[in-house]
Amino acid sequence: MTRASPLRDRHDISAKIRALIIQLALPLCVLAVFVLALFFIYSLRYARISSNISTASQFNQNFKDEVDLKMYYFVTGSSDALPLDEVEKAEDLADTLLATARSRESLRAVSSVLDLCENLKTCIFEIRDTEGYDRRMHQLETNIYVITKLIQDYMYTYLFHEAGQLAALRDRQNVLLGVGLLLSAGVMVAVISFSLRRSILLTRSITKPIDALYDRVLEIGGGDLSPKPPVEAEDGKLRALGEGLEETVTRLNEQMELNRREQERLRSMELSLIQAQINPHFLYNTLDAITWLVETGKNEQAVEMVSSLSTYFRSFLSNGKDIITLREEALHVRSYLEIQQVRYKDILRFELELDPALDSCRVPKMTLQPLVENAIYHGIKPRRGIGTVTISGVCRGELAELRVQDTGVGLDEETLAALRRSLDTDEGRGFGLLASYRRLRLMYGDDLDFRIDSAENQGTVITIRFPRRTEETP
Repeated sequence: MTRASPLRDRHDISAKIRALIIQLALPLCVLAVFVLALFFIYSLRYARISSNISTASQFNQNFKDEVDLKMYYFVTGSSDALPLDEVEKAEDLADTLLATARSRESLRAVSSVLDLCENLKTCIFEIRDTEGYDRRMHQLETNIYVITKLIQDYMYTYLFHEAGQLAALRDRQNVLLGVGLLLSAGVMVAVISFSLRRSILLTRSITKPIDALYDRVLEIGGGDLSPKPPVEAEDGKLRALGEGLEETVTRLNEQMELNRREQERLRSMELSLIQAQINPHFLYNTLDAITWLVETGKNEQAVEMVSSLSTYFRSFLSNGKDIITLREEALHVRSYLEIQQVRYKDILRFELELDPALDSCRVPKMTLQPLVENAIYHGIKPRRGIGTVTISGVCRGELAELRVQDTGVGLDEETLAALRRSLDTDEGRGFGLLASYRRLRLMYGDDLDFRIDSAENQGTVITIRFPRRTEETP
């Protein structure tokens, strides 16, 4: 992006024009007065449009996200606060812009913002007065999300047209300079050359910052958030706009870095919490079972159980790694199930089959065991009969699909709904299940699909889909 060289003189545009007039010869006095008047009109229009852009830049770029999030929390019952303050601020800003806008496109965009704000408040009150989660969610998705997107689009449309007016004023300025130069050509060549040189410098000091700001906005819109020096300009408002734009980019980068570090910290904490949840009773009961097998002469089974316990803890430690392969995770789960099968040999059967293509797929450690543990203690044991836990994994193109299924007592509709809601709120039953979900969510983000299906007396199925990543995957 080409940038104008900064001028040492920091006077505003009117001072530059007055200095140019003083330096002209007496024969150009009448022409100078005429040109000065035209420049004064131009400066007023330029200042007005610059003020509009500066005012519009105060519009909260996170307006849609904040309103959508508050309404989502309200619909889900996580909060009672409605985003009326954000909507009123947007209305106040639109009223200010409407009083100064002159172009038809700008007026239409700001008027649309005001109308949409009224519609948005109406939709907010409708959701507040609506009963039922599903109906509220439907209104949220079909009304609130659409209107906030339109408000944001119209505000950006307003900025686009105001920037276009600045470009049009630039063209008119060039025409004005040309006319002045032609009129002064017959008076004195030297004066014309001098005034032309000064006029070109003045024009560049106006147009290049505008072009630089326009290019920078396009770069940011295209996802370029790398820090860059602010656009240099003689006009204070353009200078403030450029500095504010870069300051916003810097704060956004800092916030993204903080979010990344927070996610890493949460992942580490969740791993520690999961590890801390290893019930000492599991170890005590396993050792008691081994003792009983030895005392009853079932030494071979005792050896197998000790071997499974050793494999369980070896895979649990996994050399201190938080992310392991599915092959290692399957080994850990198999040793856990072999131990539990000795303890619950009369009621527990299990099947474990993973597609070899998933052996090197990476997952957070202890992804499957909490799900299997829930299946045993909340599904199979309450059944009071033989039950089966099935763990399977298949490769579906670029996706890995894991499934943990049991033939236990299942969940009624109310309990299933509460468990599904807990995936979003981090509250409710099933600490191990929630921790497994959150750690997968931290690793795979929106690419994760975590589904729970169950019916009373028909068992429970947990299906997980995520991108198939290996150690070679970037």
